[in-house]
Amino acid sequence: MKSAYELAMERLEKQSPTNALTEAQKQEISEIDSVYKAKIAERELLLNGEIEKAKKSGDFGELETVQKQLAGDRRRLQEECEERKEKVRKR
Repeated sequence: MKSAYELAMERLEKQSPTNALTEAQKQEISEIDSVYKAKIAERELLLNGEIEKAKKSGDFGELETVQKQLAGDRRRLQEECEERKEKVRKR
């Protein structure tokens, strides 16, 4: 007898079947991940320097602006990364 969980998973699989990725797709997704991790790290290094300058100068308006920019940049890059990976998955 199947559990409720197993039945639910079967129904879910029927509604939207999972596609197995090829090795090439896995490799491409891995490369996309590493490229975007590097881009995010680069932005963090740059903007963390700006954050430190704003802290030292006591300019809290600038500090808040740079922190918001960092959060926005990180979110945008993560979204771009996920979009590119989804395109690879759909091929």
